[in-house]
Amino acid sequence: MLRKVSPVSLELEKLKSENFDEAEISLHLTDQQEKRPYPPLLRRPEYAASPKSREALDIHIKELLDLGVIRDVGHNEEIEITKPVIAEWHNGKSRMVGEFRALNTYTVPERYPIPKIQTSFTQISQAVHISTMYALKGFHQNMATPRARKYLRIIVHCGLHEYLRMPFGIKNAPSHFQRMMNEIIPEELS
Repeated sequence: MLRKVSPVSLELEKLKSENFDEAEISLHLTDQQEKRPYPPLLRRPEYAASPKSREALDIHIKELLDLGVIRDVGHNEEIEITKPVIAEWHNGKSRMVGEFRALNTYTVPERYPIPKIQTSFTQISQAVHISTMYALKGFHQNMATPRARKYLRIIVHCGLHEYLRMPFGIKNAPSHFQRMMNEIIPEELS
């Protein structure tokens, strides 16, 4: 389980103190996109969920709140942008998935190189020893900028929440994560 202060988070704080602002996720909305009214697709009610899925969502929401990945949104805050989430099931395990497709159409893609899997396989094919690292909740290591957070609000049966860290499903999440890894462990990735 991810701890509130993990080694990667500490390293990220160190990098941010060295003006590494790129570690924060930004949606890269242009000024024109920022000023126009939000389309109905960005204002959605919660999805209906089975009792099993509601229970799974309760567990996911509690874990993310405890870890500081999301926060409760107060009733006086601007809540015109909400995305529903669902519990997706695979092999008996659930994961929480946000509905960010409409938001992604407004997001300017960030062009940052992400290694191709085949290239990685080619590089390790001659290795004598291979080390692996499991990045538990890796995307959640990147902070969301205050400006981006209002776009990262989700709605579930138990309330409104706002991501403080990068969620899964955002268009630029993989490139932000890759950039973070390149800055934290560049020697290991070369």
